[in-house]
Amino acid sequence: MNMQRNILIAALLVITYLMVLQWNADYGQTELPPAAVSNQSVPSGSSDVPALPDSNVDNAIGDVPLAVEPDTTDIPVASAADATSNTGLIRVETDTLILEIDPTGGDIVSLKLPAYPVRIDRPDLPFPMLENSTTMTYVAQSGLTGRNGPDVRTTGRPLYSSEQQQYELGDQEELVVDLRFSENNVNYIKRFTFKRNDYLIGVEYLIDNQSSESWRGNLYGQIKRDNSPDPSSSTATGMATYLGGAYWSADDSYTKVTLSDMDKGALKQTVQGGWAAWIQHYFVSAWIPSSEQQHVYQTRKDSLGNYIIGFTSPATELAPGEQTRISADFYAGPKIQDSLEAISPGLELTVDYGFIWFIAQPLFWILSFIHGFIGNWGWSIILLTLLIKLVFFPLSATSYRSMANMRRVAPKLQALREQYGDDRQKMSQGMMELYKKEKINPLGGCLPILVQMPVFIALYWTLMESVELRQAEWLGWITDLSIKDPFFILPILMGATMFIQQQLNPTPPDPMQAKVLKMLPIIFTFFFLWFPSGLVLYWVVNNVLSIAQQWYITRQIEKGAAARGE
Repeated sequence: MNMQRNILIAALLVITYLMVLQWNADYGQTELPPAAVSNQSVPSGSSDVPALPDSNVDNAIGDVPLAVEPDTTDIPVASAADATSNTGLIRVETDTLILEIDPTGGDIVSLKLPAYPVRIDRPDLPFPMLENSTTMTYVAQSGLTGRNGPDVRTTGRPLYSSEQQQYELGDQEELVVDLRFSENNVNYIKRFTFKRNDYLIGVEYLIDNQSSESWRGNLYGQIKRDNSPDPSSSTATGMATYLGGAYWSADDSYTKVTLSDMDKGALKQTVQGGWAAWIQHYFVSAWIPSSEQQHVYQTRKDSLGNYIIGFTSPATELAPGEQTRISADFYAGPKIQDSLEAISPGLELTVDYGFIWFIAQPLFWILSFIHGFIGNWGWSIILLTLLIKLVFFPLSATSYRSMANMRRVAPKLQALREQYGDDRQKMSQGMMELYKKEKINPLGGCLPILVQMPVFIALYWTLMESVELRQAEWLGWITDLSIKDPFFILPILMGATMFIQQQLNPTPPDPMQAKVLKMLPIIFTFFFLWFPSGLVLYWVVNNVLSIAQQWYITRQIEKGAAARGE
């Protein structure tokens, strides 16, 4: 009878496994974002110019605030040269970026990352960061506002002209793309500078005032995004990472500005240097203005409900015949901490490890150090898990000794239960006397585990937030440590190791509690099916090491008890 039952259980498990595999094949694949397939972007064409930081006037075209100062009397009109400018998007390709610039305003309306494919099985489709389409609005805008800024004209933002429709970095180390615009004897060049192996874009305005009057304007840069889901975060895992804005100041350091914060009201903060960013899983976009000036960082929503975070710099004045340069940098790419830290103070904090970052950060440093020697992130995770286990070896040993002793006195506890029946008071007194006699601390198995929990949680976020693990191979069937195991082998191994570990633990005195604990390996197996395989790999290795340590300690204690005739 037992043999037949075991065969039926095994057959049921095999059928369940095959059904999960088929479901994963039909529905479990990450859908390709529409922008990954399409090469078309929609020109922005609308005015999204912020209000001046020193202005109390909030003029607008529709619901879009304009940077018009109270003393402005003459608004310049478009010159005839605008009508002949190129209205098509300007395409730029480097070794790290594929982007499109809208000549109206000179905004970056599309940006893709060829080094980071959407999926590992589609290396031909670069991940789309910025996009301006019917499915998503996520663009980087910049311009000149203020009294004479060309971006606040009633006729709309300036229409720039360019010498070419397409630019390529090729074998060069640097690529410069100039957009030109002239109005009322003031000449503007909006210059984009791209460098090899770099995600940082230099955005510079060269202003030549050949008019007979002084010129005054403010540089601004902002990121506009709708509330669409994060395409870089897997919905299959059910684990949401932060999607929203952030800015940095020397006083407040790294400050998040969530979508709900922007819904409640606008932010307006004056900061020396700093940066403003939009954060998502693995990737970040950020405006980094001059560190030598004070800038006003602000958030707001436009008339379509899009969220905007950005900065406005102090006013620049030019006398007739003078020239000047105003610049800021824009970053759009992976959250690689060393690169971000070199760009601006605090930018590396966009790799968000949560409230226990002070533990997660050293763990990532150790993981990266190990990877520098091994060159494989999977084996690096295994070695890091081993190192953590060695550090906590004494605490774990204390916990396992307590569990082994509880296991040893389990027959005596059962005898007490039979002796006192439902008399819980006498049962509790008898248990306390037994623990005292046997010199057992019933909490000794829990406290050491609680001490280790912050490290385990920190490692979880370290593996979750590290873009280095995205599409990183480990071994055989694991070709991407950042997504689920395609054959669910690691989750099944994790459940099996949990079951084995339970056999080494003492049986709970409460029968109902014992039944619940027996179900945990099955529950956790299904829970971990869609976890990133890098995280599951950590749990499997940690469980195997724990089983080895616990088995050895339990065996030693049971041998000692047998020698004493217990």
